[in-house]
Amino acid sequence: MALVNEHFLKLPNNYLFADIAKKVNTFKVMHPKADVISLGIGDVTQPLCPAVVEAMHKAADEMGTAEGFRGYGPEQGYDFLREAILKNDFLPRGIHLDIDEIFVNDGAKSDTGNIQELIRWDNSIGVTDPIYPVYIDSNVMIGRAGTVEDGKWSNVIYMPCNAENGFVPQIPKRRVDVIYLCYPNNPTGMVITREELRKWVNYALHNDALIFYDAAYQAYIQDESIPHSIYEIRGARKCAIEFHSYSKTAGFTGIRCGYTVVPKDLTAATLTGERIALNNLWYRRQCTKFNGTSYISQRAAEAIYTPEGKQQVKATIDYYMQNAKKMLTTLRSLGYEVYGGENAPYIWMRVPDGFQKEGGTLQTSSWRFFENLLYGANVVCTPGVGFGPAGEGYVRFTAFGSHEKTDEALSRIEAWSKK
Repeated sequence: MALVNEHFLKLPNNYLFADIAKKVNTFKVMHPKADVISLGIGDVTQPLCPAVVEAMHKAADEMGTAEGFRGYGPEQGYDFLREAILKNDFLPRGIHLDIDEIFVNDGAKSDTGNIQELIRWDNSIGVTDPIYPVYIDSNVMIGRAGTVEDGKWSNVIYMPCNAENGFVPQIPKRRVDVIYLCYPNNPTGMVITREELRKWVNYALHNDALIFYDAAYQAYIQDESIPHSIYEIRGARKCAIEFHSYSKTAGFTGIRCGYTVVPKDLTAATLTGERIALNNLWYRRQCTKFNGTSYISQRAAEAIYTPEGKQQVKATIDYYMQNAKKMLTTLRSLGYEVYGGENAPYIWMRVPDGFQKEGGTLQTSSWRFFENLLYGANVVCTPGVGFGPAGEGYVRFTAFGSHEKTDEALSRIEAWSKK
């Protein structure tokens, strides 16, 4: 008899964004004439930049010839893209990596979920709270997270980030084996200073811990003092794996491409104390379970590093950040308490105190606010509690809409708020 992996049964019935989609679809069925605007799920809306489109056309034409056709590519990515990554994303910041430390993938979500396969099931993990759900869910699937108790997983160390502590995660008082950090942060839109990031690197080095660092939104950083990579901190090569994505940077949500950095200096121990290089293990894992990112996608990614591509991608990022600025200005003018949006495409808003819930009970509720905003203004946000216990009482807005849709959504929110 085949037995199911019962750890999967511990997962919530639905993924956060699937729950949102169901509620929105129910509303649309009940109100077929309503024009719903989503400021919730973080998908991009602007078209691919011309340099990327041209590169994809050229790559497709190559694949249509006997001379240019390519079959299976290298699992770790083509050298042309990995060299472009090194020269453009790291060398200008004084970071020296080897090409074999770069692993091209089909987007950061895959690797941030799969990377936990490199460590034993009984390692302890620490997460900032709120957090991108994939980090915890992937650990639940292998049995590392324990069981849910009062909305928290029993074997997960939560590090709350909220307005009261300035959204700065506190160093754990106990030893943690693996720490997940995401900056600029999804969902709060907040960033981490060089000084605070140095504390985490020092903690990891002192405690022989690993840091899984998600830098998917680093291209949105506007403040020059904020680090774009954890490897800007001395010693990080010995304790950190970093994840990058082209999804939000260059609109690749439908193209699929990103990369992971696994330094050769990074090791983990066996029970007998032997040190094992994680770079070698990840290479072996990828060769076994991953067939590589498509040639066309990698040529598209390479194009964003050309002079034209850089200029065009920056213009798209600026476009979204203009939305973020409008959202911050409007929401603050309405008296809402909002955060983020200055170095990231996310706005994190506290649900007003005394928000009215059905039955007359007064409480802050991110799902209740979500539903009232949907039905009252036909605008979709993301309930903060879906990102973790500390997200309760907050909602997330994204700046990835068009200018026109964003302006209309803000106008509706203003009218609804003043009723």
